[in-house]
Amino acid sequence: MKTFTDLIAEHVSEVEELFPWDLVDRLEENPDLLLLDVREPYEFDAMHIRGSINAPRGILEASCEWDYEETIPELVQARDREVVVVCRSGNRSVLAAYTMQRMGYKNVYSLKTGVRGWNDYEQPLEDNDGNPVDIDDADEYFTPKVKPEQQRPK
Repeated sequence: MKTFTDLIAEHVSEVEELFPWDLVDRLEENPDLLLLDVREPYEFDAMHIRGSINAPRGILEASCEWDYEETIPELVQARDREVVVVCRSGNRSVLAAYTMQRMGYKNVYSLKTGVRGWNDYEQPLEDNDGNPVDIDDADEYFTPKVKPEQQRPK
């Protein structure tokens, strides 16, 4: 049986990753860059990088194709654009970027360390209404809250 971290490790070598400071540079160099946030809608609504679009990992494949209720036209048409996939910590984005490469996306990257690392690099985040998110509030949000029943039995 493979674990979540096994799956990430299996595909990370096939996906190019950018650190937050690399993304800052890329955003300045390429205003056409597409930021794709694959977190769940409640996570995206709480805070995201300005200009991101949201296609949760669970519906990513349908979001990337025509003729589905989940279709996101901008995403379908982005196969030749530079796309940076973002998640909370840079794990789901590796799997999403890997999948998108298999679906014909030619210039797709994963944000290493995710939105959490973006916040650690003190880059701005905004909520669903476009309001800035306080860096300390973001730190608290990103602090793991694993309940006892979610922990591996000892």
